[in-house]
Amino acid sequence: MKFNKSQILGELPEQFFAALVAKVNKKIAAGNDVINLGQGNPDQPTFDYIVKALDEAAQDPQNHKYSPFRGLGELKKAAAAFYEEEYGVAVDPEKEIAILGGSKIGLVELPWALMNPGERLLLPDPGYPDYLSGAALGKVDYDTVPLRAENAFLPNYNEIPEEVARRAKFIYLNYPNNPTGAVATKDFYEQTVAFAKKYNIGVVSDFAYGALGFDGYKNPSFLQAKGAKDVGIEIYTFSKTFNMAGWRLAFAIGNPSIIEALNLIQDHLFVSVFPAIQKAGIAALRSPQRKREVAALQALYQERRDVFLAEAAKIGWKAFVPGGTFYVWMPVPTGYTSTSFADLLLEKVDVAVAAGRGFGSMGDNYVRIGLLVDSARLSEAVHRIGKLHLF
Repeated sequence: MKFNKSQILGELPEQFFAALVAKVNKKIAAGNDVINLGQGNPDQPTFDYIVKALDEAAQDPQNHKYSPFRGLGELKKAAAAFYEEEYGVAVDPEKEIAILGGSKIGLVELPWALMNPGERLLLPDPGYPDYLSGAALGKVDYDTVPLRAENAFLPNYNEIPEEVARRAKFIYLNYPNNPTGAVATKDFYEQTVAFAKKYNIGVVSDFAYGALGFDGYKNPSFLQAKGAKDVGIEIYTFSKTFNMAGWRLAFAIGNPSIIEALNLIQDHLFVSVFPAIQKAGIAALRSPQRKREVAALQALYQERRDVFLAEAAKIGWKAFVPGGTFYVWMPVPTGYTSTSFADLLLEKVDVAVAAGRGFGSMGDNYVRIGLLVDSARLSEAVHRIGKLHLF
């Protein structure tokens, strides 16, 4: 017997990253020395003190049982203390924090929890592709907000048509930004709150790269803006700050009605995260080693960024200089789309990059470079690209 997929699954967008990985793996399987700059997976190990905390927690039989449905209260308290220390934001740990099995879960499940079929999201273009998955699974519609280089890849709220703003129920933001590496300011978040209040729009700030700022820049939290908790939430993941991508741990923080809806849908979908991982998350946030380890990680990514930009400049490849994340958003040469350029690099010089079209139509003149290989490999990748004499 063959069973057909549901209509909802049939309406899902292509999983962009899965398709990219398949292309790269095919080249590697053929024996090619591929330099993979298309990935978004941190290449450094999880900090030792976190691994030790997991090991200790995993030895405790109490942690082998089901977690409380809504996560460990101690982890919520640690997250609240972390936000107060880092950003001066005070929250109620029980009412204003939801534990997530990775930030992707929160971003994708939010339309199910807080929207009705046919209601509309505002999504950034370019933006994280899985935002579209949330729209499809929640059976909601969406409009896109263009992010342009001339506005530092921030949305220009004055350009959003009145009718589009009035029909939107939520807007997703992501700064530091994937894929562009752009960063936001406190002033921008103040504008966001004003826009949200004017049109009764909920704000979802995807703060996945919040800890990763370059040149001494400390990325502000959306929740630092006056009135932010009235209109929205922020989602913070352990994946990038602590190199815990495979551990699947994050939290949403902010508006209590949004938090309650996320908790409620998760009551039906999950029994939270393995308790030992939550205990390790507590250690990640509370350890006195945290700031030293995160600072070293920032320095590593900045060194790689600087090496890549310097090498790219030598071959005439001009970059948008990222202020955060571990990405560089690079223009494609004349005569190419992002997809044809990415395919050319993989085929001719064994360098994998992420085609900007995968992040939205506004990304089609760019490719995303991941700074997730060492500096020598980044230099080698640019050297290989330079041999094509495209710039």
